Amino acid sequence: MDLGSILDRLTDARLVPGVGAEDDPTVLEIDDVHFDSRRVTDRSLFCCVPGAVSDGHDHAGAAIDGGAIALLVERVLDVDVPQIVVPDVRTSMATVAAAVHGDPSHALVVVGVTGTNGKTTTTHLVRNVLVAAGRRVDVLGTLSGARTTPESPDLQRHLARCRDDGVDVVAMEVSSHALVLHRVDEVRFDVAVFTNLGRDHLDHHRTMEEYFAAKARLFAPTMSERAVVSLDDTHGRLLTDAAQIPTDGYSLAEVRIVREAVDSTTFVWRDRLIELRLGGVHNVANALAAAHVGLALGVDEDAIAAGLSRPVVVPGRFETVHAGQPFDVVVDFAHTPDALEHVLAAARAIVGSGRVIVVFGCGGDRDRTKRPLMGEVAARAADVVVVTADNSRDEPTETIIAAIVAGSDRVTDGRASEIAVEPDRRRAIARALGHARSGDLVLIAGKGHETTQTIGASVVEFDDRVVVAEEWERLGSAA
Repeated sequence: MDLGSILDRLTDARLVPGVGAEDDPTVLEIDDVHFDSRRVTDRSLFCCVPGAVSDGHDHAGAAIDGGAIALLVERVLDVDVPQIVVPDVRTSMATVAAAVHGDPSHALVVVGVTGTNGKTTTTHLVRNVLVAAGRRVDVLGTLSGARTTPESPDLQRHLARCRDDGVDVVAMEVSSHALVLHRVDEVRFDVAVFTNLGRDHLDHHRTMEEYFAAKARLFAPTMSERAVVSLDDTHGRLLTDAAQIPTDGYSLAEVRIVREAVDSTTFVWRDRLIELRLGGVHNVANALAAAHVGLALGVDEDAIAAGLSRPVVVPGRFETVHAGQPFDVVVDFAHTPDALEHVLAAARAIVGSGRVIVVFGCGGDRDRTKRPLMGEVAARAADVVVVTADNSRDEPTETIIAAIVAGSDRVTDGRASEIAVEPDRRRAIARALGHARSGDLVLIAGKGHETTQTIGASVVEFDDRVVVAEEWERLGSAA
């Protein structure tokens, strides 16, 4: 797209020609949009985004050296390329990226899933349902890259690639950060899904009201055509009551649970028997969200049931680990009080008279208010609790653990007969495995699919699933 056409898409924008420019800058053809000077390609427009750590304006020179032929700026720079000056680069960046890539969401069916928990699993189940109906589906989210929802240039480029490759539907996770930071401003969603709202990200949103308001942006008529909303969640019901777009609610009251196992859940929905290849009733809720997305997109109920019964692996989401041990081991990404409560409830339903042993920690430099709450949840629901490190980042691990233990200490009527502290996560996992016996379930929560651990400035390879296998083999050798 030429620079003049890009300018026409923006409000409150003005064009500053390059220093000494003799030709008309509006005829310049822009092939791509970037916000990272290290990734700039030839004939691209570089967006100078002011950030918390660095200001993109300071990297404009490097971007020009890398091939950028125009800039999107908030203040005029002394450079020899044209500059589009706007009040807010981040907001305008979404418009520019969508324009350059030809508004790809308009040529696709886009399903956006938001909520504190369940986004990743729901998008994968949506894919299963729509694949069973003969659609070509792409999934975008936590497992796809560094961000749950990419920055707008990366997102629009990905959607354009899907369009050009013949994809019919994109099921994507939409984070609260993405909504307030304008990453999805120019995406048109055919269906917006709300799973739940729990305590998380208060380091960014400050209050639960702000957090909910961020999520609610997805359900505005300017962004989405219709909604699928959990009626089992208080905030879901609030969204439904205030709906300005056609809204369909789903609830666990729709199903009858037949059987619960560590790696599957069998239930009846609309007189159809479904064997979901995931453990936990919370995953049945995610399946219902996917089912109602299918209904919203015209998929018949038989195809929905078939899709939900298809094999599905969602890394780090109630994922079982088989290393030859005579008890169950589950790795789950649960890193909020609500999520931990749900997976512990699922574990309890599965083990019956066996014990639930949980290993978990909390991330550093993130919402501190949830740490004692997670300690309380674990002490109430598990039989044995091993508190350890997660990704401590720049906080002392001992400080994080102390906050978790303080919460567990408040519980006087919990199940936990033992609450242990082991800051080394590998040793904590080994301790739980060594403590377990036949009929127990060991839940390792918090990191899920992640394959590294960050402590201070150190980033090391660490995959809970791999560590379970290694430590069980070592325990066997020692025995």
